[in-house]
Amino acid sequence: MSAIRLRRAPAGTERGFILVTVLWILAALAAFTAVYAVYVADTASASAVRTQTLRADGLAMAGVELAALRLLSVPAQERATSGEVRFRMGEANVSARFADEAARIDLNAAAPPVLSGLFQALGVPEPAAKAYAASIAAWRAPASGDKSSAVGDAEAGHGQGAFAHAAELARVPGLPADVVAAALPHLTVYAGRREVNPDIAGPMVRAALAKAGQGMDDIDTATFATSGEDKAGGEGSVVAGASGIATAAGDTARVTVRVAFDDGRRLGMEAVILLRDFGVDPYRVLLWRDLSWRELADDAPPAARRKTTGGRP
Repeated sequence: MSAIRLRRAPAGTERGFILVTVLWILAALAAFTAVYAVYVADTASASAVRTQTLRADGLAMAGVELAALRLLSVPAQERATSGEVRFRMGEANVSARFADEAARIDLNAAAPPVLSGLFQALGVPEPAAKAYAASIAAWRAPASGDKSSAVGDAEAGHGQGAFAHAAELARVPGLPADVVAAALPHLTVYAGRREVNPDIAGPMVRAALAKAGQGMDDIDTATFATSGEDKAGGEGSVVAGASGIATAAGDTARVTVRVAFDDGRRLGMEAVILLRDFGVDPYRVLLWRDLSWRELADDAPPAARRKTTGGRP
């Protein structure tokens, strides 16, 4: 019987195999460690961004509160139509600019000539602008009580009632999307009056008033002053409603808050507030939205850093 002899591999080969295995394990552990380090860094960064966002929300609310305090600290007839509150808190500069909502054209109350003037100021030919204004006036008319005609009224573009939001302008039949997008920054549904304040309005709104023949140069204010029609009403109208001009503050204001952190990050919010006595609350927020990066880029540089940690309205 012949014996089978097992040949053993050289000792150097075994040591090489073990070394390669150890190296592979070390490489895997290094890769795992690197991935985990990236994960931890990203989590910490996301947490810091989230924390900063929460801080920005709190600072924005503080800005709105201070703007409301500025407006409510004086009698309604002496209320400022525009202004700004600045303060520093938590390694951030905060700017809260407020303006009466009459700086914009109220989509539910403005006269058709003013709406037509806005479209003309945006470059729409006069016949089309008048047609758009007529469509808006028909759309915001009181809704019909007959439910069976509701669908027909919607298709015809009339009788839908007041606009709940300016963005609903896109629902009006016949208005091009680009015209709606260009008009929205100059429209509101929160002013609650047909008059516009040209002193704080933007160039496009002033151009709309001029196109409508209701610019300040076309108004004989002495006539209204002697006729007794210049008394400030509950909505702050100074000149008769037919003129479309108002110079006193109303009950609604738009507050734009911009927060600039020391690390260079900038955030912004915009709110529309209604200044009335609601019992517990002196005002209510009608609109709250975040500003886009484009709106923030168009803003002026933030206030210079100060050593103080707070400010007064």
